[in-house]
Amino acid sequence: MPSPLTSEQPRPTTAADTTTATASATAVTATTADGRDHFFDNAKYLAIVLVAIGHAWEPLPEGRLVEAAYTLIYTFHMPVFILIAGYLSRNFELRPDRVWKLVTSLLVPYIVFEVLYTLFQRAMRDPDYSLSLLSPYWLLWFLPALFFWRLSTPVWQAVRAPVLVSLAIAAVATVSPAADGSLPVQRILQFLPFYVLGLRLGPQHFALIRRTWVRVVSVPVFALGLLVAYWLVPRTSTSWFFRKNSAQEMDTPEWTGPTATLLLFVAAVVLGACFLAWVPKGRTWMTALGTCTLYGYLLHGFVIRGLRYDGFYDRPFFNTTMGTVAVTVGAAIMVTLLCTPPVRRLLRPLLEPRMAWAKQRTAPSSRS
Repeated sequence: MPSPLTSEQPRPTTAADTTTATASATAVTATTADGRDHFFDNAKYLAIVLVAIGHAWEPLPEGRLVEAAYTLIYTFHMPVFILIAGYLSRNFELRPDRVWKLVTSLLVPYIVFEVLYTLFQRAMRDPDYSLSLLSPYWLLWFLPALFFWRLSTPVWQAVRAPVLVSLAIAAVATVSPAADGSLPVQRILQFLPFYVLGLRLGPQHFALIRRTWVRVVSVPVFALGLLVAYWLVPRTSTSWFFRKNSAQEMDTPEWTGPTATLLLFVAAVVLGACFLAWVPKGRTWMTALGTCTLYGYLLHGFVIRGLRYDGFYDRPFFNTTMGTVAVTVGAAIMVTLLCTPPVRRLLRPLLEPRMAWAKQRTAPSSRS
């Protein structure tokens, strides 16, 4: 099963699935003959642009408005990615060929880029920086997380009330200091409800958020979200939005963990729906870019961290409004270039290796 950041999408595997997908296509997305939905490619591109902008804002000097916008984006941009991952995993089965695809599309790129980012960190910042596959570098946590979410798919397809169960697990994680540490266990558990929700969605749900009234309502909702984020900036830690620590680790009362889990889930779903309502449903200039978002995701960290370590953000210009605008536009252009087909053709052996040489050959069945 491919990563939601790469170009492939699952196709219906039964006649009933095909009928449902065909009936919903005109209401939701423009579906190609090979089963691809342009809507999801467009959504992935727009989401990866928000990811890059958020990361590019991190080194900027403190400013309440920028921090409010940062908080707003972090409320929903990764949940949207993970929800799409769940939606595109609805047909996942624990077959050897599917599991092998997970290994080559997620684990192998994770190992490769963990090594590359370690070498990068040693060259640019810390010569003694140690390599550890059990401690993902910065943005690489998403790859092992998605690997484990995908493997858990059959569980969520069998259990009753899966979204509520996953929310309960996420809430318990926020009061479990044992899940803190270098492994991304907290993020795997706290972001899990969005993956499970994606598994439970169907084309009709995306048809609903495509209605005109949802777009109209989304404008004041986003405005209200920005105002709330502006109010929250001096009153709460953005660490809640990263979902990587327990309440105890952040030195807050235990009850704040489960409460934050529920509130952030609701906020992410509402803002995510408002975001998706504006995603184009047909083929546009961004559609091809949306098939290569894995490249933009894994590569943009080199650019942003490289500029940060080189003192690029120390210039007085970036303490101004125009400086913030320049960083925002630059991040969008940068990640767009990294999602282009030429980059994919150049780096495909690293990010989408076939590795047929490492796969076991299927033994011929013996007959008596």
